[in-house]
Amino acid sequence: MQMVRASLSFYLCTRPPRDLSVLWEEVQGLKQLVLSLKGEQVEQRQELRTVESRLRDGEMEAELQKQSMDELQMALDLLLTEQTSGLRKKVEELEEKNKKLLVCLCSAEQFGAAVSTAVAAELPFLQTRLRASESSVEQLRRKDTDELKVAFSAGLTDSGIVGPFDEETTLIFSKTITNVGRGYNSSAGVFTAPVTGLYFFSFTAADYLKGYMGLYLYRNEQPVSFSLDLNDHGGYTSMTSAVALQLDRGDQVRLALPASYRLYDDSRNFSVFSGFLLFPV
Repeated sequence: MQMVRASLSFYLCTRPPRDLSVLWEEVQGLKQLVLSLKGEQVEQRQELRTVESRLRDGEMEAELQKQSMDELQMALDLLLTEQTSGLRKKVEELEEKNKKLLVCLCSAEQFGAAVSTAVAAELPFLQTRLRASESSVEQLRRKDTDELKVAFSAGLTDSGIVGPFDEETTLIFSKTITNVGRGYNSSAGVFTAPVTGLYFFSFTAADYLKGYMGLYLYRNEQPVSFSLDLNDHGGYTSMTSAVALQLDRGDQVRLALPASYRLYDDSRNFSVFSGFLLFPV
């Protein structure tokens, strides 16, 4: 404002005198200029206040942002401190576990070495025991197998006629043809079952004179069957019979010739007693 007044005074002093109406017009123009300048000044002040207000708002916002950044930095520092502390604790725990694992590993290695030494020392003894066990198993297997192999056949005699007798007589088939399992006694004419099982027995009896031929088959002291045949034409004739019996171990089977009956046999084995094990039970 002072600059405007100074400019106006300078203008009035330096201008040459003029007509009053012209001067009045110039004064009015200057007045309008002053008013215009005042209006511009008001607008500039208003703009200045607006700028100052925005500046204050910006400063406040900047301050708030700075506070937020400080709070965020503090939170980050706290979080980093907590995480660092947690990680440090976990690292310490892992280091402690590693130490324990190393101790266990060393103990395990020592134990393994001790076991290996003990096994190496025991190995020859164990191998010897294993061979002995295998040998025992093989012997038992052979024994069981031999016990399950039972079969016999025996011829009656080479002397010709057998009988007749005054009473029933056990026939002794004295000519052993086969005796697997040694169940048949050729001295007594009796088969003894070595194992419990189902057995099959058969016999053939021959004669060459007219008359009856007959045989009893006994299990222990009980007759199981009686076979009878008639030779009504003379000359060699024979009869055959068979039976399956379930026997307990130790049971005995034999053939008996009834009183007054006779048989015939010679080296050609006309009369034969046979039996074998079908299967154990």
